[in-house]
Amino acid sequence: MSSKAAAGVAGIVAVAWNSGLALAAADPYQLNLPEPQTVIAQQIYDQHTLVLWICLAIFVGVFGVMFYSVIQHRKSKGYKAANFHHSTTVEIIWTAIPFLILIGMAFPATKTVIAMKDTSNPDITVKATGYQWKWGYDYLTGEGEGIGFLSALATPKAQIENAAPKGENYLLEVDKPLVVPTGKKVRVLITANDVLHAWWVPALGVKQDAIPGFIRDVWFNIEKPGTYRGQCAELCGKEHGFMPIVVEAVEPEKYAAWVAEQKTKLAAVAVDVNKEFGLDELKAKGEAVYNANCAACHQANGQGVPGTFPAIAGSKVATGPKDGHINIVMNGKSGTAMAPFKHLSDVDIASVITYQRNSFGNSTGDAVQPSEINQHR
Repeated sequence: MSSKAAAGVAGIVAVAWNSGLALAAADPYQLNLPEPQTVIAQQIYDQHTLVLWICLAIFVGVFGVMFYSVIQHRKSKGYKAANFHHSTTVEIIWTAIPFLILIGMAFPATKTVIAMKDTSNPDITVKATGYQWKWGYDYLTGEGEGIGFLSALATPKAQIENAAPKGENYLLEVDKPLVVPTGKKVRVLITANDVLHAWWVPALGVKQDAIPGFIRDVWFNIEKPGTYRGQCAELCGKEHGFMPIVVEAVEPEKYAAWVAEQKTKLAAVAVDVNKEFGLDELKAKGEAVYNANCAACHQANGQGVPGTFPAIAGSKVATGPKDGHINIVMNGKSGTAMAPFKHLSDVDIASVITYQRNSFGNSTGDAVQPSEINQHR
């Protein structure tokens, strides 16, 4: 890495970070970065401040000399323009000074970049997967191993449509936050299911692109309990502005209690894939799954968006053979915005397909069972 490239890291991060000052939500007139909550975030904050002071010193120095020269050497005072071609001394000075400034900025920036990449020896590993348009979290190691859930926007639709006053954390609240313990190194494996996303929590000094087919990673260690908010920072489609990130840091004791609660809930809702469900039961559950995962594109009434997202009502897929419908829901459709949804449970996929085939004017009478979905995996 060249000294100029390394020096630019702090500035680039700071500019990107500044664009999200609304995430701080504490002070609407805040002009600085959000208060850092991790070692890396503190280093970014300090380097941002250092670079600003250096820029201020350069500004004062350059414009001070310029205005002094203009005022003191003006024609009305009798000064005549000098006639010379170059000065080797001046050339050396104005090359050496910027070089030393760049080195001074590059050294701490490079140390921070190296520290950012050191994801070794984590206490907890979580996989974050970007979907259109929500985040999925799977706890891979630590006490919470085996826990997994989707985290979606919790801001009421009425607020989005200006039918109700905006809440304090408008568009920055989710139904299920990522819960982590304080004082532990958390490694986050980041990927995407469909298109490019980016996992960005400025107060934690974390920003990493989520790329389909690739695994990237970041880490953080939060010392102070609290709720820290971020957003997807990569344009990912029409609901890009509606997939926030919320990280809730709690004391280890509270984290252990949360883990126990989640595992109890998972055990309670575990379903035998061979269980046979009734048509009405599948439709009722399928409606909730549809509204959470499909309505953003195909609309709540199943009419879709002409020319962009196809309608479910009367579609050849939803009224055709079950196998074709199952395949497109599970695996998506190449070349279109239809992403694969095989990350959903067998019960969720079976119920949403059943709902689509028996709603919006569709009436196939089919009841797709979880066992059929399981056979397609």
